Amino acid sequence: MDAFHSLMQGFSTVITPFNMGMAVLGCFFGTLVGILPGLGPSATIAMLLPLTFGMDATSAMIMMCAIYYGAMYGGSTTSILVNVPGESASVVTTFDGYQMARQGRGGVALGISAIGSFIAGILGTFALIFVCVPLSAFTLKFGPAEYFSLIVMGMLCIVFVGGKSISKSLMSGVIGMALGTIGIDVIQGAPRFVYDLPELMDGVSFIVVVMGLFGIGEVLVSAEERMKIKPISVKLKDLWPTIADVWQCKWAILRGTAVGFFIGALPGAGATIASFLAYGIEKGVAKHPERFGKGAIEGVAGPESANNAASSGAFVPLLALGIPGSGATAVMLGALMLYGLKPGPMLFHTNPDFVWAVIASMFIGNVILIFMNLPMIPFFAMGLRIPYRYLYPAILLICIIGAYSLSSSVYDVWVMLIFGVFGYFMKKYDIPGGPMVVALVLGPMLEYNLYRALALSRGDMTTFVTRPISGTLLAIAAIMIVVVTFKAVRMKRALIEEKDE
Repeated sequence: MDAFHSLMQGFSTVITPFNMGMAVLGCFFGTLVGILPGLGPSATIAMLLPLTFGMDATSAMIMMCAIYYGAMYGGSTTSILVNVPGESASVVTTFDGYQMARQGRGGVALGISAIGSFIAGILGTFALIFVCVPLSAFTLKFGPAEYFSLIVMGMLCIVFVGGKSISKSLMSGVIGMALGTIGIDVIQGAPRFVYDLPELMDGVSFIVVVMGLFGIGEVLVSAEERMKIKPISVKLKDLWPTIADVWQCKWAILRGTAVGFFIGALPGAGATIASFLAYGIEKGVAKHPERFGKGAIEGVAGPESANNAASSGAFVPLLALGIPGSGATAVMLGALMLYGLKPGPMLFHTNPDFVWAVIASMFIGNVILIFMNLPMIPFFAMGLRIPYRYLYPAILLICIIGAYSLSSSVYDVWVMLIFGVFGYFMKKYDIPGGPMVVALVLGPMLEYNLYRALALSRGDMTTFVTRPISGTLLAIAAIMIVVVTFKAVRMKRALIEEKDE
């Protein structure tokens, strides 16, 4: 009852004209940032931070929070329509969302994405209210060994569900791991595989690789195979998801919410891991997993719900422990300190009005976003009717601007084009790009936590299995390997028997 009373007080603080204006402005900027590749919520919050100087801390945080989860909403738009993820957590949405758009169901994909994001955002905020302090205590038990095991399990998930062939998915993942080693060694600080090129000191940019593989690569393949095909026909009935579509995705949304909130609450894990895990779970529990990658609506609902729930979960360590759960919350942590606030266990006691106003703004922000995004679905979906000869130059322009805006360097544009050609050949030979991308993101994190775990255990490898949480996660990963191997052997035997007959 105390939590409910405090939440009502938070709502009374938020529904002032100025605070509501900050929420609407943040939602708008966040959605725009999610649509445009390259920026990301962290950079946007950092750039807009000077505008909040002189504001009340509550108003400033309301705007920054709205930018954060608004980016989670907007990231699905270009992923679904043109196969160019707006930010890293939306990469997995391209697997089935873009296929739905090619089938003329882009509006349905956008709609289920918005609805799943809304439900996940609301449920995630409720979870934030009731489990913030207890869950934050549990997340403190995650050390380097636990993070290493979690990342191993996440990478196995995407390798096993990333494509039709496990061997091709594994090859893609290994290439991504290799790309992740380029740059400065995370422990020793020595350059690796830079070949005296200063631009490689910071490694290969994830955004550049994604735009090349998924954006430029798709344009090249499409220009070769489908330039003469008429634009996608979008029927009026396919502009919105039906009640049956939403009902079909109910468990995917709930599973994605649970996975996303828990992973988001782990400091440093983030929405990217959550979305890939959610996709792997959906394909694993599906009665017909062969539909995934061909336009399965659950493949959009689960990951999109997960990345929005993760944005709520990321506030658990921030508010309860003073530990940022993601890049965006790290910027918010710095902002809170500028305002003289100290996030941590005492924040709920020293500044309860601030905390509950921020939590209440998340509910209002999700309502604003659903009303902001749903009316735009027909407009976005009708864009699929644009002839390819006009659409492809627009996609190229978006990718080039996004790559150049990262560091105002033509170098990033050239790297993107190189990976575009690489993506073209991967698509031609049916090699999935998802495992490469997730390995590029998680590879350095895997290496860093491996180093730390071994340093803390003084080189004892058994630390990964003797620690209960780490051992459990590795056991789940081992079970996954056994199950997938068994399925692969059984399918191979079935094909041999068919040939013999």
